[in-house]
Amino acid sequence: MTTTPTPTMPTAAPLSPGRLRLVILAMSLGAFAIGTTEFASMGLLPQIARDLEVSVPQAGMLITLYALGVVIGAPLVTIAAVRMPRARLLVLLIGLIGLGNLLSAIAPDFATLAIARFIAGLPHGAFFGVASLVASRLSPPGRRARSVSLVMLGLTIATMVGVPASTALGQSVGWRSAYVIVVVIAAATTLAIWRLVPEPEGTGSAGSIRGELRALRRAQVWFALGIGAIGFGGMFAVYSYIGEIVPGVMGLGERGVPVALFVFGLGMTLGNILAGRLADRSVYGTIFAGLVGMAVSLAVFGLVAHSAIAGMLLLLAIAITSQLMGPSLQLFLLDASPDAPSLAAALHHSALNIGNSLGAALGAAVLAAGWGLLAPAWTGVILAVLGLGIAGWSFAVHRRQQARAARSLEQAAAAEVPAPC
Repeated sequence: MTTTPTPTMPTAAPLSPGRLRLVILAMSLGAFAIGTTEFASMGLLPQIARDLEVSVPQAGMLITLYALGVVIGAPLVTIAAVRMPRARLLVLLIGLIGLGNLLSAIAPDFATLAIARFIAGLPHGAFFGVASLVASRLSPPGRRARSVSLVMLGLTIATMVGVPASTALGQSVGWRSAYVIVVVIAAATTLAIWRLVPEPEGTGSAGSIRGELRALRRAQVWFALGIGAIGFGGMFAVYSYIGEIVPGVMGLGERGVPVALFVFGLGMTLGNILAGRLADRSVYGTIFAGLVGMAVSLAVFGLVAHSAIAGMLLLLAIAITSQLMGPSLQLFLLDASPDAPSLAAALHHSALNIGNSLGAALGAAVLAAGWGLLAPAWTGVILAVLGLGIAGWSFAVHRRQQARAARSLEQAAAAEVPAPC
């Protein structure tokens, strides 16, 4: 369903390459805002704790509450807004992200800030799910995964640029300034999406809650979510503890932590770009490459991280290989549930945030057990291998489904051939 042309709401006409780039840029700017607000809080916990008179572990609940908002909000927001045109929904979602960060910036006490962080997380998964759907539907065949990866590029660039910059500003000016920056970016994104993003054909307001829930009946949707929640957790097992690993194992001191975070962000950006190109050729091949590469990189990191140079190179490799799965799994979910794509795509980000929590929790457990600072890397290897097993199971089911469909076509063709006289 296409929208009627108005001065402020573009129509779903075929897009020129230049116009498509502007549309993707507008949505990628929203991804940049989300990436900045998601990770900047981690670097500002000491300042937040000191200003609001709570302990650092208590302040760490802000990160958990944001992730909880993502996990809960992705399916609920998507289902609640199932009849809303996708382009208009994007405007609403980025507006809610701006509102959540505005409340975070003006929160007078810790309880209010905790509620604000939960609110800020609610639209996160739905925004990425809808933006990926819109980018995919507006792109020509053979460039769908690349367009999805370019939307996600805003998130990875945020880890490389937005997070260090907002953290530095928050440390020098005050932690509230980091959330103010996100509010400004969200406002600019709202205007850009409203003016630039058309309503793709077939994504209008004709959906239904029952129709979207059909996605949960498909085995391949659950396979993809399992890969994201478990396999992707391997990366977070290490990423969550870079602040301890870099000075404690690599011997670079605390000043080396921002460098390591930049290297990791660079790897995530490169991996995201590479994933878009590879997944347009083979979604399964890219997922397998990401999981195998991540398992190997984590294992080698566990062996050589005592060397600063080798450790940095392996952090780069872990980041690159982990990001091969992001756009690939997003496109996988869109294809696995073509008649209910919005919920499936949004659940992808719920799964990734479960992977975030799972990797961090298991990393904390092995550290608390006294197994050493490199134990999270070996934990990550196990998670990546488990994710690889789920991907292999998914591929086997896919091949059986293909073979069954081929036999059905052959039988139907044979039935149509007239018997000889």
